[in-house]
Amino acid sequence: MAKHWEQTYEKWLAFKNLDVNLQDELKDLKTNPKKLEDAFYQELTFGTGGIRGVLGPGTNRMNIYTVRKAANGLANYLLEHVVNAKQRGVAIAYDSRYMSQEFAVEAARVLGAYGIRASVFTSIRPTPVLSYAVRYLSAAAGIMITASHNPPQYNGLKVYNEQGGQILLEEAEQITAAIQATGDELQVPVRDKKELEDELLLHWLGEEVDRAYLEKLYGMTKMDEEGLKQEKDLKIVYTPLHGTGTDLVARGFEQLNFPNVTIVEEQAVADPEFSTVESPNPEEHQAFKLAMQYGEKVGADVLLATDPDADRLGAAVKNQSGEYVVLTGNQLGSLLLDYILSHSNLNVYRNARMIKTVVTTELGRAIADAYGVETIETLTGFKYIAEKIARFDSTGETFMFGYEESYGYLASGFTRDKDAVQAAMLTAEMAQDWKNKGKSVLDALHTLYEKHGYYLEGLTSLTLEGKEGSEQIAKIMEEIRERPMEEIAGIRVEKIENYVTSERTDTATGRIEAIHLPQENMMKFILEEDGWICFRPSGTEPKLKYYYGVRSASHGASTEKLETIKAALDKSLAEIIEK
Repeated sequence: MAKHWEQTYEKWLAFKNLDVNLQDELKDLKTNPKKLEDAFYQELTFGTGGIRGVLGPGTNRMNIYTVRKAANGLANYLLEHVVNAKQRGVAIAYDSRYMSQEFAVEAARVLGAYGIRASVFTSIRPTPVLSYAVRYLSAAAGIMITASHNPPQYNGLKVYNEQGGQILLEEAEQITAAIQATGDELQVPVRDKKELEDELLLHWLGEEVDRAYLEKLYGMTKMDEEGLKQEKDLKIVYTPLHGTGTDLVARGFEQLNFPNVTIVEEQAVADPEFSTVESPNPEEHQAFKLAMQYGEKVGADVLLATDPDADRLGAAVKNQSGEYVVLTGNQLGSLLLDYILSHSNLNVYRNARMIKTVVTTELGRAIADAYGVETIETLTGFKYIAEKIARFDSTGETFMFGYEESYGYLASGFTRDKDAVQAAMLTAEMAQDWKNKGKSVLDALHTLYEKHGYYLEGLTSLTLEGKEGSEQIAKIMEEIRERPMEEIAGIRVEKIENYVTSERTDTATGRIEAIHLPQENMMKFILEEDGWICFRPSGTEPKLKYYYGVRSASHGASTEKLETIKAALDKSLAEIIEK
């Protein structure tokens, strides 16, 4: 008897109208049984980030049929749960990856089959612009075709709710149920593109949304009127890493009067291969190689890099030796937070709030406390920060800033996802402000450390791909939950936070208290001496991530403690894997 996945494979093989390119790839898979099984052994999981996977034929791959099935589920969900979904429609944007535009059109063709209007951008756009477009158009939902900073062979489909944020758990579960009820992905109904255009069920978006977004961007500046008029002397090198950020970042700098902006020409090309970098991820230092070369030529103060869908921003600044140093997401986020709060009249804001995730530096909390601003903590993922912002309208709280360690920042709620265009503008403002005071960005960072303590953080990602990798990650997390560590590197564990059971346990007293956050497959350990570690599987990549943070009175002491904890964690994980 054939395995279930083999039956699905045979169904695809026999489908007469299968996309020609997929037909050829499907035939090639015959010679690689392991890859063939991986392509069909499961369906791409639809989570709160939508779907994401390797391009190719199969139910566990990104292709027009898995995209159609996801869009079909979304259509049925919208008709049942969202008021006036047909008339309000869905905003759709896409990045520079392989098949992105094709997937956007396929999603629109499925929505059109249900009479739901799709507003699709005519060319590539950043993810935050899609988030803004949902709000600007009062759309029922949004779709972003992107795989963020994943390797070139990946693509994905992210769904946004009517508030412009990534869908939350309950919404994802309802859409998942609708997707599962769809049945055969090869038989999803679609309409002809030309027919949809003629019936105004397919509408093309252009400059109107961009202009409105840029107006909002201009309005969030912390510079006064005189500062806005002044031509800035800050020298900036910017790279979009072959993605979507080029146009709006450049226009944003222009309207804020930053004339000394040099764009890395080779990386301004929207290239789905990301051919000039090993990975188009501003978290990785190699992504700055070309920007650093440009920086040396023009004497840049700041180097900025946005990932392909321009929702994450990386920055590099000069140290005392004149060499460029890449800031961590925790460092840049903390600097931006301090800049915003120091340039805000907090007396006029009601109940000012800063939002960070549970794996983001505690330096942010210390900075917010110093300004009398309350910190709210969420699970990992910007969707949770967006959810909090949405509630502030009814709670009387004021959003000041939100960030996460993975280079995601938001300073104004006109978008409801991390926004690298916003962050680029604020980073330039912040750097210019310190330059006006005769200080560099690193000087500013050390000022924060001297005031609040040397908070340092680290992250290790363990890549375990395929079916076996998924099983291994599950096994490791189970081991950590069932046999939680009592100490790490000689530092005692004070509290254990189990996000599956939503419980926080005091190891000294045994006292248990509730964690008022959604359940997630994550474990966090609070250590003595202001340290912490956290384990969680990535929601978008085949990785187990473990985070760790420390605080000491000096940079040297924090560095030594961080390295000791990392070594102990590496050893502990290796032992679990070997079992």
